[in-house]
Parts: sequence; C-alpha cells; structure tokens
Amino acid sequence: MRRSTRLSRLAVASLAIALATPAAALAADYPAPGDPGRVKPRPGGSKVFKVCTPKQAKVLKKARRGKGPNCSPTIQAAVDKTLPGDTVKVPAGSWKQTVVINGHRHDGIKLIGSPSNPRKTILDLTSLPKAKRQNGVMINSADGVTVKGFFARGYLGNGFFAINVTGYLFQNLIAGGNGTYGVYAFNSKGGTIKDSEAYYNNDSGFYIGQTPKQSKPIRSIVTNVSSWGNQLGFSGTNMRYVTITKSRWYNNGLGIVPNALDSEKFPPPEQNVIADNDVFWNNFNYFKGAPFEVRRGAKGLVYPVGAGILLYGSRTTTIERNRVFGHFLLGIGAVGALELRSGEEGAIRGVTVKDNVFGRDGTDLNNYDLFYPGTIVSASDSDNCFSGNVGVQKTLPAAPAATMHECPFRGPIPVDGTAFGTAAGWLTDPTHEAAWVRHDHPPYEGITPLVYYRK
Repeated sequence: MRRSTRLSRLAVASLAIALATPAAALAADYPAPGDPGRVKPRPGGSKVFKVCTPKQAKVLKKARRGKGPNCSPTIQAAVDKTLPGDTVKVPAGSWKQTVVINGHRHDGIKLIGSPSNPRKTILDLTSLPKAKRQNGVMINSADGVTVKGFFARGYLGNGFFAINVTGYLFQNLIAGGNGTYGVYAFNSKGGTIKDSEAYYNNDSGFYIGQTPKQSKPIRSIVTNVSSWGNQLGFSGTNMRYVTITKSRWYNNGLGIVPNALDSEKFPPPEQNVIADNDVFWNNFNYFKGAPFEVRRGAKGLVYPVGAGILLYGSRTTTIERNRVFGHFLLGIGAVGALELRSGEEGAIRGVTVKDNVFGRDGTDLNNYDLFYPGTIVSASDSDNCFSGNVGVQKTLPAAPAATMHECPFRGPIPVDGTAFGTAAGWLTDPTHEAAWVRHDHPPYEGITPLVYYRK
C-alpha cells in the first residue's frame, strides 16, 4: 500500500486543537513586558548588606533607634538599600518572605544565600497569603543581577523569575513545589542559569521565552542543571539564542520542548542549541496523579507524554551530541506549529539533528528514536537534516529517507501523511499512553524511574 502524502482535514484539525490551548506563561499580576534595554558594563559596588538572623532580628526590633546589630530585619529591606553592584548576604535559615529586585537602581547587585548548600537558605512561601506566594525572587528591569544559593518552595508562580532584563546569573538554586515554573526568564536578553535543580513544577522546571530579536544576539546559557518530576523539563516559547548543555532532563512528562506560539511575542524559536545533555525516562504521566495541582491551563498543554526532545516549530536550531534513552514514545522529534497565524513562523527550518546517541548501547531503548513528518504547515519546511546519529533503531516515518535527509541538506521537504497521522493520534489520546512501548529500565545512577506519582 502506497504511503499517503495527503493530509485529511480531520487530522490537521485534531492536531491543531490539541496544541492550541497551552498554559499561559504570564499570570495577570506580573509586570508588563518592556524593553530589556542595552548591554551595560557590570557595576562594581563595594557595599555589603547583611540580613539579620532570626535572633538578631528580635534584638534589632527591641533596640533603640541607631542601636542593635548591623543588619536588616528582612531580605527585602536589605535589597531596598542597595545601589548598583552592592551585595546582600542572607544567612542560613527558613525565610517566609518573597524578594523583589525592581529597577535599574539595583543593576548588578548580588543576592547571596548558601551557594555550597542551597537547602540551608530556604525561601518558604507555603504559609504566606496567596497574593504573596507568586515568586520566590523576582527581578524586573534590573540588569546583571546575581541570585545564588537559595531553595525556593511553596510558590504559586515561579521560584526565581527575571523579566525585562539584560543579563542575569541564576546559580546554585533549587526550585521545587507546585508553581508554574521553577527558574524562569522572560522578555530578556542574555543570562546564565547554572548548577541548579528544579522539580515538581506544574509547568516546566526551567523556562526561557519571548526573547526579543537582536541584530547582535546575546546568548543565554543553561548548563549543569537537573530537571525532574515536572510536566516539562524545559519549555521555551519563542526563545532564541539559547544554549542548553551539560544537563540532565529526566522523569518529566516531556524533557525539552522549544515551541512557537502566538500567545507570546517574537515567534518562532530560533538560533538555539541543545547539546551534550542526558535526556532519559521522560515518561511521567502527570494526568494520572502528580505532586502538584494539574491546572486547567496546563492540562491544555497536550504535548505527548513520553518524549525526550520535541521541537514544536523552530528555525536554525541544532540538536547534537545528546544521550537520549528510555522513552516510551519518542527520543527526538520535530513538528511544525499548526495554529500560528503565520505558517512561515510555525515551520521547521534549518534544523540540524546530528551525532546524538540513542538507546544506551541497546539496553534502554526509545520507542521511536527520531520523528519528523515533514511539512504540515502552509509554508514549506526546508533545509533540515539528520546525520551521524548512533543507535537509531526505529524512526517515524519508518523509511527515514522520506523526510530525514543527511547533512548538509538544502531544499523543501514534503509531508509523510502516515507519520503525521500517527502523531495526531498521540495528541488526541485521552490516556496519553496508547502508543507507548513500555519496558523496564536498567539501573542508572541510583535514580528511580517515575511514571506514576506515589506519595
């Protein structure tokens, strides 16, 4: 039977509906997106402001004006004193406080907790009123800020959040518990997220999105992070100039998913690199139980459970030298974003998938290693290539030469209707498991596979 190259209207509509209702990246009470500004030299402040320990805070409260220990009673009080380049040091302990770093008056400040053991300095928002539980630390329009050595938990929005900035450093952070995103940068230029962990977040552990287009791009770097137990390990709506490397993405519903959506500015994702990561066991079916509330918006985000890396609309993106194994649905895939107003922005163009290693030497296979159905949006996909990938045992389409050309390749790529129809079935499956090929995983670094959450 000849493979169909025509798409039924029903299949296109099904896939569009399934992907058309993503979780909103911004809550209503967040600052409005603004101009992140230009690159500024890093300020060199000299003042250090210390936050009181709980015992010191009690003494300070009782002391006469001008007396008592030389420290600030809250983290926010210390931050409010800073000028560009100053430092705030927070001692170990549990702080039932949120922190806002707002405006260029605080450019380049450093907020330092316990970098060697972030769990010693906790921002615990659990018992605060709902209105005060949105973000552990929020940076708005303050460039080059460093936040290092904190554990945020119990937030409803985000653990650590930067918006409208040029440059930031999030390092030695842990974000876990119930919110939307763990570590989140939005409408910003450049920045680094490193040496950090995010888990049990209602949307994604790490997120960089709505990156403004730049004539001289400033790259954002995500390196040496660990993301697990989230709906998505990494999500990036309309992200660009981002490098994700040397990190582990496991036990999420889906590992890494750059995506193109009209719900945020500047589509599509482009000029991104996903390289030298361990991506495995992203089979967490959070629909059947999770340590967080699966909110209505997140339920609408029906990317396929059981996938490692999935591009949903992307340009000029490279996926290389990753180790991808143990997925019940697929290892690495790419598909055009159907619902964008501009089909051109939803296309897969200039994507390179090369030198990735699949299946852990044949001991922990993916169901499909590679998936790419070709053009499914109004503009033609083009210039995409797949080369040097090791351990590939199964692809969709089954004859990969139909859509997966060797690198380098330039030219249009027609659709494979059978592959597209299969993917539409994944996204409309109410169980999220019908297409899985399940198997046990051999031991790996003491990690326990997560498929169904158990308290």
